[in-house]
Amino acid sequence: MHLLIIGSLNGQIGTASKIAMQRGGTVSVAQTIEEGLEVLRAGNAIELVMIDVQNDVSKFISSLDNERINVPVVGCGVSNDPKAAVAAIRAGAKEYIPLPPDAELIGAVLTAISEESNSLIFEDEKTGKVIQMADKIANSEASILITGESGTGKEVFSKYIHSKSKRSANRFVAVNCAAIPENLLESELFGYEKGAFTGAVARRIGKFEEANNGTLLLDEISEMDIKLQAKLLRVLQEKEIDRIGGKKPIKVNVRIIATSNRNMMETVKSGLFREDLYYRLNVVNLDLPSLRDRVKDIQVLAEFFVKKYSDLNDVEEKALSKEAITKMNAYNWPGNVRELENTIHRAVLMSMEDEIESSAIMVDVEGFEESNVAPNNNNENSDLENQEFVGKTLESMERDLIIDTLKHTIGNRTHAAKILGISIRTLRNKLKQYQESGIEVPTPHVGG
Repeated sequence: MHLLIIGSLNGQIGTASKIAMQRGGTVSVAQTIEEGLEVLRAGNAIELVMIDVQNDVSKFISSLDNERINVPVVGCGVSNDPKAAVAAIRAGAKEYIPLPPDAELIGAVLTAISEESNSLIFEDEKTGKVIQMADKIANSEASILITGESGTGKEVFSKYIHSKSKRSANRFVAVNCAAIPENLLESELFGYEKGAFTGAVARRIGKFEEANNGTLLLDEISEMDIKLQAKLLRVLQEKEIDRIGGKKPIKVNVRIIATSNRNMMETVKSGLFREDLYYRLNVVNLDLPSLRDRVKDIQVLAEFFVKKYSDLNDVEEKALSKEAITKMNAYNWPGNVRELENTIHRAVLMSMEDEIESSAIMVDVEGFEESNVAPNNNNENSDLENQEFVGKTLESMERDLIIDTLKHTIGNRTHAAKILGISIRTLRNKLKQYQESGIEVPTPHVGG
């Protein structure tokens, strides 16, 4: 990922940059808010901003909103300044990192906000066939539509294709069409000229120009507004874009990869997606099988995630017990690889035995088919039959899990949300409800 640091970070820029680069990132540095905004406007594919809270964080985030720049922001400051931490979060920062920076904490934030991986971990022949097709088409200039259920790894496959293509030395730029508000997505894609609208105080380079000579991923493209689809179709036909407020078109050379978790033909038939755009994008279709349809991938992926999160949390790496593997293989994984990853992250933290036991694999009982044998049926400690859950409501169980996880992460919201497999916004809303009900919620740890 490409990280932008704004401010001096109390002399800790070198340390923070080194940690970020060790995590596979690249770093740009700006001394002031205005310098930072210039870096963002210039189309440098910044994926995360760390800003010293000695700067006016509220002013910076307001500028991002006014100029339609969509990038996550993390506040940083001296560990004995809790007021600055609270102010940064209230201003709109996703998280607060105390200084001097802690490698594990920065790693957790970077992992939670922008996961980077071009590797494909697999064992199942169904996945192998998809990879074979990806290898065949990677070097072509064809647009690719990757379909599959949510959590199957569509973005990972997109990055893999880019890494195998003739464009691999140039940028891979991703835009989540479902996550960016409709009125901001046009600015995000095409950029704008100074004065194009209130708040456009300078020229902004859009994602198409950022990705020039590289690859642009349009993630969950089926969520794009029908009017914007018409403008995208013109870009694909003419290979040029118009910045908002611009006076002449700009040539771009971009390979498009689009993804969707919907049945695209049904979306076309319903009138929500243009048929001509669908065929422009769907030159080649990669349909990713669900995890339950590639059972041989479950164990190798689980072992990969065990190592990843053991290293990330600086805990001893444990083997998965036979009972845990049996339980995972019997489960349907409705959330696919994303759900498996979150489940293993929790298991790494919660396991109390020499191996990762079956009870540490905490999944929904309803995810087991009747034809499958639920693991550990004779185990008194099985989490499926654990008596401590009897008589509790789902709401209270969810609350206890959230609070306990937050305690484990010493109040770090971003890390807790990643472990729980929910968005930071969902977590904050839950915590607000608990506080309004008089329930004590762990606060972020900002002390030494």
